[in-house]
Amino acid sequence: MSTTRLEAFSDGVIAILITIMVLELRPPEILSWHGEGGQAGVANVTKTLLFYAMSFIFLGIYCSNHHHMFHVVQRVNGAVLWANLHLLFWLSLVPFFTAWMGDHHEAIPTALYGVNLLACAIAFSILQWTIIRCEGPQSKLARAVGTATKEKVSVALYTAALPLSFVNPWIADALYFVVACIWLSPDRRVEKLTAE
Repeated sequence: MSTTRLEAFSDGVIAILITIMVLELRPPEILSWHGEGGQAGVANVTKTLLFYAMSFIFLGIYCSNHHHMFHVVQRVNGAVLWANLHLLFWLSLVPFFTAWMGDHHEAIPTALYGVNLLACAIAFSILQWTIIRCEGPQSKLARAVGTATKEKVSVALYTAALPLSFVNPWIADALYFVVACIWLSPDRRVEKLTAE
């Protein structure tokens, strides 16, 4: 099977997820920093916007790396389709955990946001390895992935962030941001092979 339909479907799902996230944003209910009488103020909305921006960047990273990865993929099979759906399932939960963390920046929502990001990272790795199994160990993607150092560092940082969420949620947020910075530019390993 060619990759065209899989890529178009994945791009559409990610675009919808970004739209859902932006629809969850609400302006401040009252124009004071902390709000009054149970109404959200500017501080709460600012925090929510920060988490929205971080999640937007994560979804953009997945969209970009998915796009780059499929430039070197020649064919897919049923296992690849299911592995891709597995990735999209975890990505589809990002708006939920973003909204929850924006409303309640506490240990449990922050840790579960990290669990969701960790699951997305693992699902992306499963997709890569499923494609390599489909195309063989001499495929372009197999050569690009190599030792998967960036993936291992990301999983380690996500794993460290989970217990740190209970120490201080901002520490976990900082680690999530570090992972985003690691992946912000498209995967150079794959970019080199697309030029071949």
